[in-house]
Amino acid sequence: MVFSACWSLLWRRAGISPRRKICRFVSGASVSEYHAFRRRQLPNSRGSSDPSPCPPAGCRYSSAAAGVDCRALVYRSHGDPAQAVQMEKMKLPALGDRSVLVKMLAAPINPSDMNMVQGTYAILPPLPAVGGNEGVGQVLEVGGQVTSLRAGDWVIPRDAGLGTWRTAAVFGEEDLIAVPSDIPVLCAATLGVNPCTAYRMLSDFETLKPGDSVIQNAANSGVGQAVIQIAAARGIHTVNVVRSRPDLQQLTDRLRALGAAHVVTEETLRKPAMSEIFKSCPRPRLALNGVGGKSATELLRHVQSGGTMVTYGGMAKQPVTVPVSALIFKDVRVQGFWVTKWKREHACDQGALKEMLSELCALIRGGKLSPPACTEVSFQDFRTALHSAMEPFTSAKQVLVM
Repeated sequence: MVFSACWSLLWRRAGISPRRKICRFVSGASVSEYHAFRRRQLPNSRGSSDPSPCPPAGCRYSSAAAGVDCRALVYRSHGDPAQAVQMEKMKLPALGDRSVLVKMLAAPINPSDMNMVQGTYAILPPLPAVGGNEGVGQVLEVGGQVTSLRAGDWVIPRDAGLGTWRTAAVFGEEDLIAVPSDIPVLCAATLGVNPCTAYRMLSDFETLKPGDSVIQNAANSGVGQAVIQIAAARGIHTVNVVRSRPDLQQLTDRLRALGAAHVVTEETLRKPAMSEIFKSCPRPRLALNGVGGKSATELLRHVQSGGTMVTYGGMAKQPVTVPVSALIFKDVRVQGFWVTKWKREHACDQGALKEMLSELCALIRGGKLSPPACTEVSFQDFRTALHSAMEPFTSAKQVLVM
């Protein structure tokens, strides 16, 4: 339904300028409440409109040109996220022909989000910028020439840098992709980065079949948990490396419940005891490195000849050192992966992105893919979430709930 054109035509037929009173939903009301309010402003059967329409909670009046305020987490300079990020009011622009009004529902805090605020990420939006690269929102209104989305759809960003830490936004149609609304909100909010990264790494570098093995460090990260579950659904064993910590047994039990075949510490990775693991499953054809430094070097030691190590992160902030013997005698390939680059390279092939999201959502519906351990935090309490996201040994992803 082409909302902008229809509403404009109805207003003009009633002899009322569409710029006089338009309520744009910001937060706090449902889609049904929003449209009920819009209907109350239409002329009634006697040719007059409701003289005193009452907007639902969260609506404000404005002219169509002026827009309305929403709340957003903005950083005007790079630095410590706990200090640099501030909550500000921002005016929403008018809804264009190819734009979409979205109420954000939830948005996680990922390491890449923090790196952007710190100014250390590979891509940096111009300042001032709204934080957040991932999240899910609900479409409230679409422009007159929007064809791929409609009111009520759940949407996630197609690419990084959109700025999802806000209560509402007007985005371009091309910046969003619809996802099913029959999956949990937390699954939708965390779908676009970690599960997609895990899916592509398990699919694009080695031809893995049931019974094969994968080894990974950072196994308790969002990517690591997705790798465990997607691999288990494909019948692939995972050897999962984590750092030692006080609650190691609790973490081990949780990862095994997700489908992990083996969970070992960084220290165990360097010991002969690893040979016992490979008596029950083959040496891995694929290693996934999200840490770097010595951890990556140790992963390589266990990859079978002709295998591949893919680096997607560097939490240790140390370079990856590759032994010469691994290259000469084992012919191990060392590659990198960045899901943002993959999405941009496939921007003209939206079928590939839709197919991947469809398969991931099918796993979610089948109970085979759950979101990472999450802590839901009220948008107003964003500072608490930022502090928690920077704590060491944090297994729970902080998710801002609008």
